[in-house]
Amino acid sequence: METLASGLDTPWAMAFAPDGRIFVTERPGRIRVIDRHGLRAAPWAELPVVPPEYRSEGGLLGIAVAPDFDSTGHVYAVATFARDGRLANRVLRFTDQDGVAVHEVVVIDGLPGVRAAPGSEHAIHTHVGGALAFGPDGMLYVTAGDATRPEAAQDPASLAGKLLRYRPDGSIPADNPDPKSPVYASGLRNPQGLAWNIETADMFVTDHGPSELSWERSGGWFGDELNAVVRGGNYGWPEVVGTGGQRGALDPLVEWSPSVAPAGVTVYSGSHFPWRGNLLVASLRGERLWRIVVDRDEAGAGWNVARREPLLEGRVGRIRVVAMGPDGHLHLATSNRDSRGKPREGDDHIYRVVPRPQTAAADGGH
Repeated sequence: METLASGLDTPWAMAFAPDGRIFVTERPGRIRVIDRHGLRAAPWAELPVVPPEYRSEGGLLGIAVAPDFDSTGHVYAVATFARDGRLANRVLRFTDQDGVAVHEVVVIDGLPGVRAAPGSEHAIHTHVGGALAFGPDGMLYVTAGDATRPEAAQDPASLAGKLLRYRPDGSIPADNPDPKSPVYASGLRNPQGLAWNIETADMFVTDHGPSELSWERSGGWFGDELNAVVRGGNYGWPEVVGTGGQRGALDPLVEWSPSVAPAGVTVYSGSHFPWRGNLLVASLRGERLWRIVVDRDEAGAGWNVARREPLLEGRVGRIRVVAMGPDGHLHLATSNRDSRGKPREGDDHIYRVVPRPQTAAADGGH
């Protein structure tokens, strides 16, 4: 575990620029940059996101570097803002100029939020989603939680509880399931991770399940999901939780009950470990990284899960981010300062996972 940066405050997502820089969001409202010299002291950008007294899951969330970054310098981010006692997400676009962010533009506005007066208990879990990524098709994908209105996830007129697909300028692609709507998939509760298999163009999304406080089921939090995304697919929330087998609702690849609080997800594409094509899921609850071995089903129409393996259990604390770097290495970020973890010295950290070098003793002296 190589430490690339320390002393961050609740990093939520990271994205890699073609010039080698790593852009990292800190949930309190800063975009930080790691370059070959380490973590830059001054933020690349600062945003007046939802204040801490709302006690929400919002703030500065997902980040994505545009595919044409070399020519445009564009970087996109999802951020939660408070307006008239209501929380809502926006997708913003910045331009990198002389190493700082300029020309802030609102690309997508009014993504679902909830009424949340400061200090209100209802502001604790706002289910804002917030994952952001460019797909292999060049389109911009963003996840939206149900904003604590479960019924909205099944309402085709609502953006809540959905996976949304836009052009980079915020317009709606004509080849969406509905050419007048950004909705690409529905029936999600609080999806916080989004990734593609770069060799097959298959998409995967993580989703947080409910708790016994809102459902008549014992055992605390349950029904966390890892889903293989199907265009126009419906993942069942709130009628179906986890593997329900209900007609019209797609079952997840993986269900975790009790909860593991799945956050970031990536597909391993490097050559340093024999994991090519495996899915890696960051886990906040349980403090581990999950390796999910998948293969195609016999019909070639979907995926089967061959194995689930927990890694790094308890080693670094709550893991929020897992991402593949352009160097072929996995990168991780902890979330121990998010008010739910137990901060350790130097938290939060950004790590790069590399194979341990073999020594003469380890390989028998050869």
